[in-house]
Amino acid sequence: MRLVAAFFALILPALSFAQNYSIGTGGQSGIYYPLGGALAKVWSDKVEGVNVKAEVTAASVENTIKVVRGDMLAGIAMGNVVLDAYEGAGQFPGEMPVKVLFALYPNLVHALTLQNSGITQLADLKGKRVSLGAPGSGTAVTSAALLKSIGIDPKKDIRAVYLNYSETTNALANGQVDAGFIVGGQGVGAVTQVALTHKVRVLPVSEKDRSKFIAENPAYSSYTIPGDVYNGVGQVDTLSIWNVLVVRADMSDDMAFNLTKAAFENMGDVRKVVKVVEATTKANASRLSGVPLHPGAEKYLNSIN
Repeated sequence: MRLVAAFFALILPALSFAQNYSIGTGGQSGIYYPLGGALAKVWSDKVEGVNVKAEVTAASVENTIKVVRGDMLAGIAMGNVVLDAYEGAGQFPGEMPVKVLFALYPNLVHALTLQNSGITQLADLKGKRVSLGAPGSGTAVTSAALLKSIGIDPKKDIRAVYLNYSETTNALANGQVDAGFIVGGQGVGAVTQVALTHKVRVLPVSEKDRSKFIAENPAYSSYTIPGDVYNGVGQVDTLSIWNVLVVRADMSDDMAFNLTKAAFENMGDVRKVVKVVEATTKANASRLSGVPLHPGAEKYLNSIN
């Protein structure tokens, strides 16, 4: 009995040492959720003293707020939202204590409609029923900003609803909305799935509209979705914005170093789950200009070739 007691006295502190954390993701029909789950597993397995789970959220804005409050270890978020938080702009009342661990992959603006809707360009959305994305999401921020940029007031000129990815494609398929925005990685599941059962159109963003929008929102860039990424959809010119891992600025350097090291050294496992993180490289780590990398993350990135 004494040996058994001594054994448990030795192992119990080790078992209770790991602290529980969460990583903010998004809805289960997008890319954030499986990516967050893959990162959570890597961190739990490879970083001593942490146990991380993926949390379903409304995505970018909610994740950033929860990271700032200390409710989350890290959050996946669109770069424009993190930049707004850092600068105290947009939906944030003041400058937030945030930094970037590293950039992940570019999100693409999918302005989605059915081919028989008669809608062929963004200007045609005026007066229509349009899903702008889930409340508190980067999609909702981007879609509203893009509409304003082309002269459409989201509060007056359209009948706006706020739905997540799967709700948007279901409403589109059922005729409950005329169009909807999904700002997600290339090949995002919600668009892929609806394109298999319905003839869809991804509305292009014209060169003129892209130039104007990028001048107003320099975190964005132009992007061309290749043909046949989605069933029956040809090449489409649109906008992109990098997704990043946002953390509190006062995260310890050691924690930031260890999280970044574990992620990059096991990125092959993450790519098996989410292909788009082929873009997650040292060269792309600082693709979001305007928000500094965390010093601990930067230390690790500078140590690798």
